[in-house]
Amino acid sequence: MICSVADHTTCGDVLRARGILAVDEEKFNDGRQLFLKSRAFAVAHHDRWLETVALLNLSWTSLQSERFDEAVDWSQSTYRAAIERGEEDLAQRASGDLGWAYFNLGDYERALDLFVEAEKRATELGDVSAQLNWLKTAAYVYREYGKPMEAEATLRQALNISARLNSRTDTVDILEDLSHVAVETGDLAAASAYIDRVAPMARASGSNLDISYVSLAQGKLAAARRQDAQAEALFRAVEHDQASQVSMRFGAEHELARLFEVEGRANAARDTYKTALLTFERARDQLKGDDSKLPFLANATRIYDDYIHFLVSQGKTEEALVTADQSRARTLAQGLGQAPNQTSSEGVFKPASFSPRAVAAKSGATLLFYWLGEKQSYLWVIAPENISLFTLPAQSEIIQLIERYRRTLLGVEDPLESGNMAGRDLYAMLVAPAAKLISPSRPVMVLADGALSQLNFETLIVPGQQPGLEPHYWIDDVTLMAAPSLAMLSAAKPDQTTTVQRKGKINGKLLILGDAVSPSEEFPGLPFAAQEMKEITTHFAAEDEVVFSREQATPSAYVKSDPRQFSYIHFVSHGVASRTDPLDSAIILSRTGSTSNASTGDEKFKLYARDIMQHAIDARVVTISACNGSGARTFSGEGLVGLSWAFLRAGAHSAIGGLWEVSDESTPQLMDALYQGIEEGKSPATALRKAKLNLLHSRSSFRKPFYWAPFQIYTRS
Repeated sequence: MICSVADHTTCGDVLRARGILAVDEEKFNDGRQLFLKSRAFAVAHHDRWLETVALLNLSWTSLQSERFDEAVDWSQSTYRAAIERGEEDLAQRASGDLGWAYFNLGDYERALDLFVEAEKRATELGDVSAQLNWLKTAAYVYREYGKPMEAEATLRQALNISARLNSRTDTVDILEDLSHVAVETGDLAAASAYIDRVAPMARASGSNLDISYVSLAQGKLAAARRQDAQAEALFRAVEHDQASQVSMRFGAEHELARLFEVEGRANAARDTYKTALLTFERARDQLKGDDSKLPFLANATRIYDDYIHFLVSQGKTEEALVTADQSRARTLAQGLGQAPNQTSSEGVFKPASFSPRAVAAKSGATLLFYWLGEKQSYLWVIAPENISLFTLPAQSEIIQLIERYRRTLLGVEDPLESGNMAGRDLYAMLVAPAAKLISPSRPVMVLADGALSQLNFETLIVPGQQPGLEPHYWIDDVTLMAAPSLAMLSAAKPDQTTTVQRKGKINGKLLILGDAVSPSEEFPGLPFAAQEMKEITTHFAAEDEVVFSREQATPSAYVKSDPRQFSYIHFVSHGVASRTDPLDSAIILSRTGSTSNASTGDEKFKLYARDIMQHAIDARVVTISACNGSGARTFSGEGLVGLSWAFLRAGAHSAIGGLWEVSDESTPQLMDALYQGIEEGKSPATALRKAKLNLLHSRSSFRKPFYWAPFQIYTRS
């Protein structure tokens, strides 16, 4: 009452305490408002510690109320404030909260890094309770990564600490998780023992959330023992329990669908898979920013995988294809206003309303649509005439082969000349089953999945199985493009750019930026950048060119140029691809403003992917003549996310980016040939292929894939 009539110095703490009580009572909005008032009080009274704690409380409230994208913002603010003020304990807690937010958003890689950081900070501070907490959360990530042995080892370490601390709450959490791990590894006796031990403890705790989590483990155990009626009742209880987190609800629905599938109740299984996906999609719709939406599909990958496998087993191969496509490029499509509504008027999950064969006819290409699955993978070959399905090995086998071949491509050897088998094995695995269905007169569009996004299919080695036919790279046979999804190709507007020459030049306006002034030692000048820019501009009329080079080639110059007016946009520069936050990938240009700022540590020379997305364009082609322009991080459903993705998101019809480092020496030659082909009336994909073939069939060292293969063309139309 004192705080309602007076400005007492303890009132900020009182507000915070009331907020904690409100959150404990699950009155999340009340708690949020009280923490905001506590923060405002701290700012007014210059209480920096209380201000940071209030930010941490806001992060915690967002986590408790499953508003994970908001939790990211609050946790990041807390972390920055704590580091700035030397508050190590609060930094440790903020790091862990941020990891928990990313975990629930499906960004397991970043979550694990943050949990490890938080556990290290807690150990250094001697905070054993916090160390225990971050060990538990790291185990969650190992489970999602499909590493049950690492999860179990981490949980057992945490259980030992919990016993020393005599922490009943932590013991309940750990035993619950151990029961789930045991079921997942098939150790049903251990799972039963864990459940028998933890179930009474969960009931005694009075936590509905703990009770639901134990019920989910009991349901999995009953299903594994083929106690079907008991399993169904337990899964239903979790599904309808309002105390269950949304991830637990769609997890229970997923388990229920699998149960019906095992029982042979096909219609019930199909309906329940759709229900699980609907629950997931509704949760995804609550997310606001692309940073949150991009990783979130990882939470539903197993549901999609099991549902697609089920549909294939039922002979519904086209429905399986459309369902797989519904998981693709969701964030990209939503940003472009092309995402289909996945919920019908009756509130059920509905398939998209396009014909895959019509998409193939519209694109004038043969479409290779891949799905990488835990137990087996699939390839659909889509042509205007028919759709064919092929079963491929499990994704783990494919990924190992891709990683091995990429290491070869990034080295000095020529895989074709050295007899490297990885490129031949990948062709045999991924392409050969469909080879007879691929017409040499049509281009091929690859709709990749997961790690396949990091593979340039042009580099796959076709064996010389016929007389007079030598082993060769697949680029010799076909024109290849990468596409994000069937739905986007179906919704795309046709390319309006004509191929009519203008004064013997390319018809269309060019914006080109590059040959930047080195902003730091990390990004030295590119000796051949000026040459590349000069050769490109020869293919356009002078009045159609806007050129920014040296000091003028700045991020602000790009923004102020009104990039939507250009048909062709080209960057000749360094590029950086961020794994932890792909939207922080950037094109390196000259520093905006005085070069004397170079020692201040600012990054005003970076044109970030997240900024590129904010400025609409309608370019026929954006070319990023820079290293790793395609990105370094693959997201479930979205593929590689980086600079190429950002330009497509901004509205480009096609984008050309690099899958690895590009050569400053060979790239000018390749780009000159690319634009020469466009000037001759070829499509960008055909022109890029011809430019690559020029290098491949030369006698120079540039014939190696390292020089011509990094550049990949991505198209959405």
